[in-house]
Amino acid sequence: MNENKQDHIKEIEAIKTMMERSSRFLSLSGLSGVFAGLVALAGSIIAFIIMQRGQVQYESAYMKMLDYGYQVDMAITLMILGAIVLLLALGGGFFFSWRKARKKGLSLWDRTARRMFAHLFIPLVAGGLFCLILIHWDAEGLLASATLVFYGLALLNAGKYTLSEVQYLGIFEIILGIFAGIFIQYGLLFWAIGFGLLHIVYGSVMYIKYDR
Repeated sequence: MNENKQDHIKEIEAIKTMMERSSRFLSLSGLSGVFAGLVALAGSIIAFIIMQRGQVQYESAYMKMLDYGYQVDMAITLMILGAIVLLLALGGGFFFSWRKARKKGLSLWDRTARRMFAHLFIPLVAGGLFCLILIHWDAEGLLASATLVFYGLALLNAGKYTLSEVQYLGIFEIILGIFAGIFIQYGLLFWAIGFGLLHIVYGSVMYIKYDR
């Protein structure tokens, strides 16, 4: 009797695992979150240094005459830095997730993965376009808030097709983004916390819970 009961439990667990694999993207690695957080922190430090040096130059009489040119150059420099950070984070995320999928015998790019990435990138693309609008209207002070909020919405949207912890991360990102919109003078700090520290904490928890 006990053996039959154990067999039934094993069958139920096997069915549950199959359903999760067919409906959720389970190859997301915690190490990818840690790596993305470290890259974001490094990018934030570099951005702070660039902004500090630019401010020193801007305060000179000559640079005050070139106010518009200074703002354009600074925006382009920070956008290039942001693109580099994004590419590094995506590359690291792909590598660690690919390694986890290979170890567990899972497919990295199946129907569920495609669905998850589609739901992730739609809010991200919308957020990127909105950030360009903010730059066009000289509202760069709200960039940190907008990126955090749209990124949080993207995680909430994609979290339905992967581990539930992703949605919790999205909620925290949105909350930070709202505060970054209120205290715009600390935008870079909120950005570093949201994309840096939160990713490291989230990735560490995910690694301990699912990867190790």
